[in-house]
Amino acid sequence: MAKPPLILLHGALGSKEQFDDILSPLENSFEVHRLDFEGHGEAGPTDSPFRISYFTENVLGLLDVHGIEKANIFGYSMGGYVALTLAHENPDSISKVATLGTILSWNKKIAARECGYLNPSRMKEKVPHFVDRLSERHVAGWERVVNRTREMLEHLGNEPNIKEENWKDLAMPVRLHVGDRDTTVELENTVKNCRKMRHGELCVLPGSGHPFEDINKKVLLSSLMDFF
Repeated sequence: MAKPPLILLHGALGSKEQFDDILSPLENSFEVHRLDFEGHGEAGPTDSPFRISYFTENVLGLLDVHGIEKANIFGYSMGGYVALTLAHENPDSISKVATLGTILSWNKKIAARECGYLNPSRMKEKVPHFVDRLSERHVAGWERVVNRTREMLEHLGNEPNIKEENWKDLAMPVRLHVGDRDTTVELENTVKNCRKMRHGELCVLPGSGHPFEDINKKVLLSSLMDFF
């Protein structure tokens, strides 16, 4: 019997390598696919700005290449928002969606807060080790990725892909994961939007912050296996 397809979508400033630690257990049960969103990781530079809508096109392209008619999707942070946008705009292509550490409600205030962290000069000074990792990760150049991500979030703050009234339109099962120590994602807002969904579920991961390396992966994997 063929394994069900599962697509893994990375977060902002990330790449498909973020999932290396959970890949092997998932491959025992699923036909797992990963990708680097355009302009990220090994995908190389792009002349286009970063946009959630462009990233959903990247996912649809992957489905087309592999002949996948309907897939399960797990998205981390920004990848979760891409997955939910895809579920909202192309519901026939998606079976179930799971997210982790995803900001669901975007406005100018939240975008400004997140953009405040995306200053290459300040990042070199404050988080040099993280900058080194970004430099190794992105063949297009880490500063290019940071600057385009900041511009994308500013655009998202003005024009969210999913409005508050759209959550009730999601017909497929959705499980939202949040770390109990995540200072990026507001748990209260996640609960509020989860309750708007027809088949929304919430899973709080113990001892987990926002960075993927700080996630309780044992509990996350157990939840993903149960959900999908």
